[in-house]
Amino acid sequence: MPTPRCLPVTEVDPRDFTTQADLLRAVADPYRLKILATIAAAGQPVCVCDLTEGLPIGQSSVSHHLAILREAGIVTSDRRGTWAYYSIAPALPARLLAAIGAVLPEVTELASAAPRAVDRLRSC
Repeated sequence: MPTPRCLPVTEVDPRDFTTQADLLRAVADPYRLKILATIAAAGQPVCVCDLTEGLPIGQSSVSHHLAILREAGIVTSDRRGTWAYYSIAPALPARLLAAIGAVLPEVTELASAAPRAVDRLRSC
């Protein structure tokens, strides 16, 4: 006897989320999030030496995390003598919003509504 189905039938989303998963996987680590938060809060390029000194992990682990972030296009780096300085990639906020918005469209709607709400509050 066949098992009765639940109604209504739900179709599985046919889209390919590989790009979104790759981006989210690259930030899905507590140390990488800490590195991103530090760079974002600095408002200027951050020397790798500051990250190495400020994190409770070794220099090779910091370099490994930065390489993952750089390869994913999340941070950019430039050399200044013997040191590398890291910045948030300019397109990162839009890429993260698009990645999450592809799965949860409400996030994109909230983000687009936020500037209008701030403008309304400023006009009060």
